[in-house]
Amino acid sequence: MKKDQKYNKRKNSMEAYIDALVENNSKICTIRIDLGYGTPYANKVTLDDMNKDINNLLNNRRSKKTLFENNIGYIIKKEHGENGKGVHGHAYLFYDGNKVQKEVYIAKQIGEYWNNNITKGKGVYYNCNAKDYKNRGIGMLDYKDEEKIKILKENAISYLLKTDDQSIDDIKTNSKDRAIVRGTMPKPKSKAGRPRKIN
Repeated sequence: MKKDQKYNKRKNSMEAYIDALVENNSKICTIRIDLGYGTPYANKVTLDDMNKDINNLLNNRRSKKTLFENNIGYIIKKEHGENGKGVHGHAYLFYDGNKVQKEVYIAKQIGEYWNNNITKGKGVYYNCNAKDYKNRGIGMLDYKDEEKIKILKENAISYLLKTDDQSIDDIKTNSKDRAIVRGTMPKPKSKAGRPRKIN
């Protein structure tokens, strides 16, 4: 598949995913967190190691209710950086905004869980919500706020699909490994009941 085709396929997939989440939820709390490994380990951790850690994190959403009970979706991009950064991931985690409002706190808790439980002390994280990234679509989003939805899609997609100078292609051991993973496309909610009002 050509680069442009791959880009458009990924872009359309992510936009459709975000649209489906918005369609099913009146408010979404968007958390952005970077996940990686500390200096002593970064150059030793393989892509397979990170895949296992990411899969454990995602699978544990079912049992770790305090962190993930209201999680409604995710998009994660895996990268491989030079200068000691090694393999790392950029994650967008989406929560039911009617039940989760403290995005900075939740992101910190997830980061600590990554560091201490998933990677057993090898991990590091960066809490993007602790910075003033509201203009990038992070934080609380209302389904009526078309401008913020547009900003989220534009910023998330442009960031996650940026030029792959940190591509994982050269370190893959399995051709089926994907740089970007996202949650299952949510099923459309029933149209029964009061229709949404968009002012």
